[in-house]
Amino acid sequence: QFKGQHVLVVGGGDSALEAALSLMLVEGTNISLAYRGSAFQRAKQKNRTKVDDAMESNNMTVLLDSQVKEIGENDVSIDTKNGPIDIKNDAVIVCAGGILPTPFLAKIGIQIETKYGTA
Repeated sequence: QFKGQHVLVVGGGDSALEAALSLMLVEGTNISLAYRGSAFQRAKQKNRTKVDDAMESNNMTVLLDSQVKEIGENDVSIDTKNGPIDIKNDAVIVCAGGILPTPFLAKIGIQIETKYGTA
């Protein structure tokens, strides 16, 4: 589904890290992981280590202390501690909080696809 795409995963827990790590294995994907915190403290150590390894091998871009400001058709605007940036993007996966803010996301024009164990 995401082959050859630029994908942004938002979140700092195990779900976000595992999603980013899994997507990294899809041929031709370019993965960015954005988290508002300064470290992935809530995630399991094994997932943090895998993300660190992916960063060091340039297989994933990690944006800590960041907040998504705007999602465009082909890019995402993100505020970082070093200032605002725009990154090329085809898909956003939100793994933040216990409850997805579906009404808010739909209100701002985000299409929601819910999948239960299917692809």
